[in-house]
Amino acid sequence: MSVGDAIRIGLGALVGALLTFAIFGTLNALLWLPAAEKHGRDLEAADLTAATNKAIGELSNAADQARVRRRLCSERGGLYHYDTGECVEAKPVGND
Repeated sequence: MSVGDAIRIGLGALVGALLTFAIFGTLNALLWLPAAEKHGRDLEAADLTAATNKAIGELSNAADQARVRRRLCSERGGLYHYDTGECVEAKPVGND
């Protein structure tokens, strides 16, 4: 094997490594990382909701529970429905 062949093999390996890095870097930035961040946010929101519901359940009476639920609803921009005791979430206005 000559020196020229060794240089070509080395350059081919370098180009292959750079191409592989570029492909996986792009996939990571465009697909994998946003999906992982969304999954993490969803898990954190579920944990916070469970902790909030547990804390509300530990309140002394139904009036206190309703008061806390009403406040949480208004802080999230929702409308508390007094008859059902449920929060009607505000729908975002889109540019459609």
